[in-house]
Amino acid sequence: MKQSEVKNYSLDELKDKLAESQAAYGDLKRTHSMSPLDNPSQITKLRKTIARIKTAINNK
Repeated sequence: MKQSEVKNYSLDELKDKLAESQAAYGDLKRTHSMSPLDNPSQITKLRKTIARIKTAINNK
């Protein structure tokens, strides 16, 4: 998710997206600890998305 996409969401939508992203991040981390992921860069992308959402929330 790009920053331009994140800026278009309302505060409530951002909080929902943050909760979803954090849950998905936790699932990916647990899955990766048990057996390696096919594409481990998904973890990095999701972590950056979470940071973008948190930044947008702080700015609003």
